[in-house]
Order: sequence, then C-alpha cells, then structure tokens
Amino acid sequence: MKHYRALEFARRAGVTVRTLHHYDRVGLLRPAGRSGTGYRLYTDRDLLRLEQILVLKLIGLGLKDIRALLERDGRTELPDVLARQQRVLAIKREHLDRTLRAIGMARSALSGAGQPDWESFTTLIKEIAMQNTTSWQEQYFSEEAQARIDSRAHLWSPELQQRVGAEWSALYRDVEAALSEDPAGEKARALAVRWNALVSEFTGGDPGIQEGLNRMYADAPNWPAGRQAWAPRPEVQDFIRKALAAAAIRPGGG
Repeated sequence: MKHYRALEFARRAGVTVRTLHHYDRVGLLRPAGRSGTGYRLYTDRDLLRLEQILVLKLIGLGLKDIRALLERDGRTELPDVLARQQRVLAIKREHLDRTLRAIGMARSALSGAGQPDWESFTTLIKEIAMQNTTSWQEQYFSEEAQARIDSRAHLWSPELQQRVGAEWSALYRDVEAALSEDPAGEKARALAVRWNALVSEFTGGDPGIQEGLNRMYADAPNWPAGRQAWAPRPEVQDFIRKALAAAAIRPGGG
C-alpha cells in the first residue's frame, strides 16, 4: 500500500496540511503511520475516510458528531442523521427568509418616510426574534419525534405552560439549594422524582422525544441568547443525573 506524506496527501485530497494536523489532534483522522524521521504517513484508505469527513462536514455536521458517527460505523444511522440535518438547514433557511422579508419591509417603510419609525422597527425585530426561537428546538428531534411533539401541542394550553414554567423555576431553585447534599440521599431523591415528573409531562414517556430532549440540553451552550436563561447550570444537571441514577429512575420514564 502506497504511503503519502502530509503535503502530498493534502494536495490529493484538496485540503491544507493544517487541516490534516487538526483532524489528527482531535482524533478524527489518524495517519496510518509515521516515517523514520517522524513525518505523518497517509494511505488511500485514509483518503476514503477523509472524503467521508468532508462530505459530512459539508452538510453541516460538527466534528464531534462526525467522529462519533464514523467510530460507530454509523451506516445504519446515516439516514436519520441526514434527515435531522435536513431539518436543521430548513430551519436556518426559514429564519433567513424571515429576516430578508423583514429587511424588505423596513426598506419599503423608509422609502415612504423621511425618518425611520423606530417603534415599528423595534416591534418588527421582536417578532423576528420570537418567530426564530419558536422552531430552534426542532433541530434536536428526529422527524418522527417532532411529529409526535406536534401531535401533543394541543395539550399545552397557556395555563398549563404557565404552571409548568413556574414548577421548573421552583425546581431549579430547590436543586441549586441542594447541591451540597448527597445525590443518593432522600432529599435528592425527592428532587429527582419531581424532575422526572416534569420531563415525563413533556415527553409522554416517548423514548424518541426523550432522546431529542437529551440532545438539546447537551447543546445548551449553543442555545439562542434569548433561551440561555432557561438552561440549568452544568452543576444542576450533573447533580440531577447522579440523583436519577441513585434512585434508579430512567429519565422520562419510571
């Protein structure tokens, strides 16, 4: 099997040597070996893996997701991954279209008036922000799970949303106050039961919805700015994970 040094391999693949070094550092593309003088050596098999990485990166997957998918030989998972990524890109396109329409409306308003109507602009911006944050969660759920969430939407009356929101806020405060407690203790168990009840109220015990919910909270640092306040601190999530495990409670289940 022929071996290529990094510069030659990079030219064959159409990437930079810096990219190869970065993929090596993050464990995404390890070279097949090293020369006697320590240079990275790549093979045609590495080229195939690099092509897979570049295709998955092109459709918007992050390097961590690509690595996990390839390490699991995720050929059976690929249709679900592609479907989810298609939804993510569709959401982004929808947001961009809304913003473009809003800019067009703003330009039309300016062309008919000498001074900008800042009150109208403010209202317009708030509407865009509200529309854009209503669908951002969808990127974390499979198409089937999102369909089941949509089918349950009629259950979430404004009164129910207000009640659940208040219960989550109270629960966050109580967990924050209990962080010094033993996660296997009775107090922690009671908090875990409350947490699980609220999660189950949303998932309805559906494992697909639960999986998407787990994915969403794992990505909390990347939530929209307006939603960051709803993300529990890592210490809170860690405490609850330990409390759920100690109480043998399966999240979203019993």
